[in-house]
Amino acid sequence: MQAYSNKMSNGHQALRLTRPLATGLFRASLMAGLMASLMISPSKAFLATVSRTSDAPLPTAVVAAFQQAQVPLHAVSILITPLSLTDAAKSTPSKPRLAHRASAEMNPASVMKLITTSAGLSMLGPDFTWRTRVLMDGPVVNGVLQGNLYVKGSGDPKLVVERLQSLLQDVMAKGLLDVKGDIILDGSVFDLPSKNAASFDDEPLRPYNVAPQGLLLNFNALLFKFTPDVAQGVAKVESEPPLANVQWPSSVPLSAGGCQDWRGQLRADFSHPDSIRFNGTYPSTCGEQKWPVAYVQPNSFAPRMVQAVWAQLGGKLQGQVRHGLTPAHATLWHEGLSLPLSDIVADINKFSNNVMAQQLFLTLSSQQGSGSFENSRPLVLQWWRQHLGDQKPPVLDNGSGLSREERSNAQALSALLQLAARSPYADALHNSLAIAGVDGTAARLKDRLPQSVAIGRARLKSGSLKDVASLAGYVEGLSGQRYVFVVIVNHPHANAARPALDKLLEWTVDDQKKS
Repeated sequence: MQAYSNKMSNGHQALRLTRPLATGLFRASLMAGLMASLMISPSKAFLATVSRTSDAPLPTAVVAAFQQAQVPLHAVSILITPLSLTDAAKSTPSKPRLAHRASAEMNPASVMKLITTSAGLSMLGPDFTWRTRVLMDGPVVNGVLQGNLYVKGSGDPKLVVERLQSLLQDVMAKGLLDVKGDIILDGSVFDLPSKNAASFDDEPLRPYNVAPQGLLLNFNALLFKFTPDVAQGVAKVESEPPLANVQWPSSVPLSAGGCQDWRGQLRADFSHPDSIRFNGTYPSTCGEQKWPVAYVQPNSFAPRMVQAVWAQLGGKLQGQVRHGLTPAHATLWHEGLSLPLSDIVADINKFSNNVMAQQLFLTLSSQQGSGSFENSRPLVLQWWRQHLGDQKPPVLDNGSGLSREERSNAQALSALLQLAARSPYADALHNSLAIAGVDGTAARLKDRLPQSVAIGRARLKSGSLKDVASLAGYVEGLSGQRYVFVVIVNHPHANAARPALDKLLEWTVDDQKKS
């Protein structure tokens, strides 16, 4: 499932960035046409603003890029510091190479995941696993369970279709092939309020808006694959995971149009839980494309998926699949383990998976007896005070950065990354970050700047919301010096400032050249 999850998580990020990034780039390109002569170098007025708000002058190319994006320097926070791996660094931190409004409280968007994953690795350990238990309330006679089967979740963030299939195959391999009662899904490990999927940005079908669950299956989302068959004049449509009593067309007509808005051209209708429709066409020029979509009826997703997978594997069910609680007298039949936390953290950070981050955040308190956002926040803050007591604590919401309320500052996030680099979980966190120009959410650097000196020399966590653009992680300079790198932009034109963040990253890498 690794390949599917990575692609799907990339889909999350792509969907998440599409609207705000496109808007920002449109504004930037429009201004570029009107102000081309002004963008050769920053204006005197703009440089004056820098001198008033910076601890040290920002690189000229970075200032020019922020000016082109129409982002004032008072909306930017930067801290670039040499990485120190000695304990002495705790009391005598290295002098920053570049600092600009480093203590300003900002919304860092998905860079907040660094706090959740660092706390998780520290509190639970990189080898921690979630356990999905399968129990029963009756005997098994000749392969038939004389009662109900219970699937009790513990918050596994990546119980995807292949792993559910493996879990149920193991159940059957022990001699249970037919359930006379119901299959009951128990996600009570988390105590969660009901959530309207449209509440954050009125985009309920975007996978990044999927809510966490104690028994989360396949991110509560479908992945559609469209493959052109020119000879037949259609694009074949495939979807996973299987869902009971849900239908969709096996093909859609091809068209000769451009590929810029292929999703819009499909005229998809996801509003009916039992029937997904594509009323338009698919451009043949698009080749194979994939489209992850959150299921329109979240509460019925897991029951439909379990029913379909159980039947595919040859299992029989005389009752129904439904949500419920596991009784105290139920006995354990089988227990399935998740991937280790180090692997989960890699998906969370490298591909910025929001619901997986929230699953981990909730797990911190579920391990103490009651999993909820309200109980996890003080646990993370307690961990913060213990390890980073000299830094201002973050403002926490759900731990994923998909929030208007979460806050931190570049100075605190830099201290967090310095701490992580000296910790027992250093490798797990470092390896979880996207490699600039190579993979994850940082892969696009190679498209923007194919010859960039930063390609392959930075491990980064990116963040993007409407009005927020951020980057944080570790950078290796051409000199061999390693740096902790944090930049956050909070401004309506934030996502038009991505070129400025690229310039800052390149400047950090090219540390043998004078600014």
